[in-house]
Amino acid sequence: MAEIASGRPTPENAEATGAWDGPLFERFVRFRDTLVAGLAVHGEEALRRHPPAPGQRVLDVGCGFGDLTCRLAGLVGPAGEAVGVDVAPRFVEAARAEAVAASVANARFAAADVQVADLGGPYDHAYSRFGTMFFAGPVAALRNVRSALVPGGRLVMVVWRTRTDNAWLYRAQQIVEDLVERPAEYDEPTCGPGPFSMADADTVSDILLHAGFTAVGLERFDAPIRCGHDLDEAVDIVMALGPAGEILRLAGERAAHRHDEVRAALREGMAEFQTPEGLFATSSTWIVTAA
Repeated sequence: MAEIASGRPTPENAEATGAWDGPLFERFVRFRDTLVAGLAVHGEEALRRHPPAPGQRVLDVGCGFGDLTCRLAGLVGPAGEAVGVDVAPRFVEAARAEAVAASVANARFAAADVQVADLGGPYDHAYSRFGTMFFAGPVAALRNVRSALVPGGRLVMVVWRTRTDNAWLYRAQQIVEDLVERPAEYDEPTCGPGPFSMADADTVSDILLHAGFTAVGLERFDAPIRCGHDLDEAVDIVMALGPAGEILRLAGERAAHRHDEVRAALREGMAEFQTPEGLFATSSTWIVTAA
């Protein structure tokens, strides 16, 4: 299999790279147990519906901590291989270390801007769990993924559906927007187009068709996920990550004097998600497939 040549990030993705390799990495590390467990619910459903076969070679786009990559490596077995790529070197370093610690010999990782990198291959499948919504140029990135697949190879990706179907994120965004204005100018890097950039079925289909894929399909999947072990953690998470967290991060010290007010409003707005086992809310995704 060809090696991955990462190249330099495109100017369009340089800002997002700085965000994911910097403040967002640190925040994901802080809340990893809660976040990864929630995201894995949707990734596991995608694998249940569209698993790779033993012996296949698979690509994981936007691999993060590499837990999905290692899961794929287990499914394809020792005769196969799973390759995880992510634009953020710190995520890749963490993924490598954890694969070694778990003795996963058939998983490897590379830091790469998927829009421009030579992704190696050829691969039988490409998977992505919430890793494709942040591309500045999604058509270019997915065209590049397509070029790394064998003829007839399959793409399976999980993306968030609409804000209104993911109330735990959208409610937090609305509450914060009522109290803190997203600044027109800021020093912090943004995460890219955002988690809901592929929420519209027609938009996703058009992106994939323009990237050269065929047989595009979208399957809705709804599931309750834990958004915090308790109300304090749930509020901490939405103040650090997601659309609400992005507003607060970009506003920086200019909004620091509103944080207590924001926190109180979020506690009130998210209280209905409380259960004896923690905070749970419905989450909704598209499981997208294409050939």
